[in-house]
Amino acid sequence: MTARLRGALWPRLAVPAIAAAGAALIVLALQPQAQATVPEPSAPVTGNATYFDGLGSPYGGCGLPQAELETQNFVALNVFDTPGDGTFYPRPLSAAQADKMGIWNNGHNCGRWVRVKIGDYCTGTNDGALGQPFCRNGAWTTDAYNDGTLDMLVADSCGDSNAWCRDDKYHLDLSKDSLNRFVKNGAAMTDLYPSHWNNRHVSWQFIAAPSYTGDIRIGFLSGAQRWWPAIAVSRLPNGVHGVEYFADGAWKAATMNGDMGQSFIIGGTTSGGTDFRIRVRDAADALLFNGREYTFSLPSACSSQCSAAYTAATYTTNGGTSTSASPSVSVSPSVSKSPSASASPSRSTGTGGCTATVTTTSSWGTGYQADVTVRNNGTAASTGWTLKFSFAGSQTVTQSWNATVTQAGAQVTATNVSYNGAIPAGGTTGFGFIAGGVSQPVTGVSCSLT
Repeated sequence: MTARLRGALWPRLAVPAIAAAGAALIVLALQPQAQATVPEPSAPVTGNATYFDGLGSPYGGCGLPQAELETQNFVALNVFDTPGDGTFYPRPLSAAQADKMGIWNNGHNCGRWVRVKIGDYCTGTNDGALGQPFCRNGAWTTDAYNDGTLDMLVADSCGDSNAWCRDDKYHLDLSKDSLNRFVKNGAAMTDLYPSHWNNRHVSWQFIAAPSYTGDIRIGFLSGAQRWWPAIAVSRLPNGVHGVEYFADGAWKAATMNGDMGQSFIIGGTTSGGTDFRIRVRDAADALLFNGREYTFSLPSACSSQCSAAYTAATYTTNGGTSTSASPSVSVSPSVSKSPSASASPSRSTGTGGCTATVTTTSSWGTGYQADVTVRNNGTAASTGWTLKFSFAGSQTVTQSWNATVTQAGAQVTATNVSYNGAIPAGGTTGFGFIAGGVSQPVTGVSCSLT
């Protein structure tokens, strides 16, 4: 058994210090984090693979709700490297405990991509018993599923007290729904799970975001307000190692929100103000896009404080206007031939102050995966939404997530599920689907809010 069924993660947000009206922002005294010192593999490494059902609520380990991820193919990395020791050490790990740090790296590898390849399965016992050998009384064996490949996003952390999360430095915990999306020889391996999963090895390495286009997304987290402006930064070309905010005429380093590596506590351009200006450092500690600056304000939906788990911010940059759904930058890292990626979104302004974007994120000749963003452009929160579009050919939806999707001929209709119908004014939600057939831009995209 290699399932790790998690309950909801207790969000590791620093408690906001609410200052009295007109008072200065109170700076929290936090335990110093260990710096990003974990050796990073420069070539593919091999580790055990487990799977888990999904991110906790409301946030995964990186500080984003699952619906706000740019892909539903995501992984968790090990928080601790403590072979034989299942102790739950305080997070984030302090500099004095840096020797216990796993490749999670106190959240510094959040938002990065990994290329994962399916390896051998175990014919023996691989039960994750702490301090016990993996694949006891058996052997690692090759089968037809070896070398299936999928590009996945680091979105969560694995800190459980088992051998997978403690004894195996290069263990990966995979999102369960992604297991049947691995591709081999141009075709998705849709029957890998559950019949052929067994107890697998995987090999993996960090990569730049596949066929990256566009710009980052910025959103405020639940409870954020002028005295505690907690944001999440996502849709990154190469992860995030830091956020800097401009205040009192100088750039200052923002504090990471616990070890949720994509969430930071920033400050206003003036003390207690609701206007913000930031820049981002990537996993190489380089300023993103040569120091591009992002200017934005606390959304109107957060006039007192943000109630939603995620409220998107619309920003301008020092290079022109750019919102979280408006591509303006192209980054061209090397990507594998299978799957290939497309950067051709189909976009439509719908009724009721709603816009939708449908973007193909990977394709393999006989099928493809698409991600959809639904945005509330109105002045009030929605209670539900409906999206419609038509396929250009004979494509059919074979799988979907974060929406109820039906198809009649070429017409596809998607409606919200119970947890993502409420979109705050200016906010977004998303869902995804896999379709059989050759990837083509969809037509007639429209959406409405209720």
